[in-house]
Amino acid sequence: MRILTSKATYRRWVYLVLGGAISVPYILFAAVAVPSLLPFVTTLGRATVVGGLLTLTILAGTAFLPAVHVLESTAVRELLDDPVPDAPAKPPTRPGRRRAAAMFVLHVVAGCAVSFFSLAAPVAIGLSVSAVFTGHLFQTGEGDQVTVPTGWASVWLPVAFLCGLVLLVYAVRVVGGLLRRAATVLLGTTAADRIARLERRTEQLAERNRLARELHDSVGHALSVVTIQAGAARRTLHTDPAFTERALTAIEESARTALDDLDHVLGLLREEPAGRAPQPALTALPALLETTRLAGTEVTADIGGDLAAVPPVVSREVYRILQECLTNAVRHAGGVPVTVVVGVGAHELTARVGNPLGNGPDRTGGGRGLRGMTERVAVLGGELSAGPVGERWEVVVRVPWGSGR
Repeated sequence: MRILTSKATYRRWVYLVLGGAISVPYILFAAVAVPSLLPFVTTLGRATVVGGLLTLTILAGTAFLPAVHVLESTAVRELLDDPVPDAPAKPPTRPGRRRAAAMFVLHVVAGCAVSFFSLAAPVAIGLSVSAVFTGHLFQTGEGDQVTVPTGWASVWLPVAFLCGLVLLVYAVRVVGGLLRRAATVLLGTTAADRIARLERRTEQLAERNRLARELHDSVGHALSVVTIQAGAARRTLHTDPAFTERALTAIEESARTALDDLDHVLGLLREEPAGRAPQPALTALPALLETTRLAGTEVTADIGGDLAAVPPVVSREVYRILQECLTNAVRHAGGVPVTVVVGVGAHELTARVGNPLGNGPDRTGGGRGLRGMTERVAVLGGELSAGPVGERWEVVVRVPWGSGR
């Protein structure tokens, strides 16, 4: 008797009735198609078979609609006790979409049958109760009346139909259970779906790491310049107004650049259209060097080759690496002179940044900047070396491009 009082039984019944409701347009199509086929197939039996096959074909075709997948997955989740919790609403792979379509077809066909008996059972019970008093049970298609004895001799009819209704409840439980098992098989995550999900997750993590590097390099560089220039401006505010003006100009330029980069990255995180300002590349290197000089650091640059000829991806990544090197020199080396050498060859770009070790503040526990530079170079298929060489700290980057890749 637990099945008769279980909430799961009636949720499955609602699921099947929903399938029956969805089947109504297809039944109407069959009702129109079968008479239309009679002139071509000559017999009602053949027309019924052909019309049924045509209806099932249309049902299978509509089962591939994305909205149908969402509807079916929601119905299974809410009414069949969510047998596949990790199933996506829209299967990402073609085999997954085929299995989801098969689940929808099973749902509609089984729901149509159960809905028919669910509607017929109350009508049959009502007719059987009235037949006890009138002796007329129902009328056949030829107009003949099916009669039964009146009185106690026909009391067994309502009882039989009531038992049939109880059996229908058990049938609903069984059919719903079978569809629940079918959902586990057809809507479950396959190996291809898991691979596709892992690929999307990998792409998301790679994008997060890239955005983190963008923020670290651009905003970190700007804040380093702003901090140093603000301290210098405070000390020379009354003694050297010209230097103070240059320092404030450097702060303004650095802050504006950082805000542009921050706006660009936040736009990517919000999945907004790209901003008007392009990401800085090696063609902006002279401006970066000038900003570093305004921060009070002596920078000597030797640029060989056409920076504009470097591919955009390589140009952007190497620019960020050089920006990080200059930021580290300003932040950690204590204002020592920095040498920047960039060479653009036919098949390789080489960049070298060096500075005396200096007596700047010790910043242990970091390492994100160097790790970010290593990741950028690895993506480009290049090489990076960083560390002390004698009394100097040097970072050397080699990135192949063009036919040298």
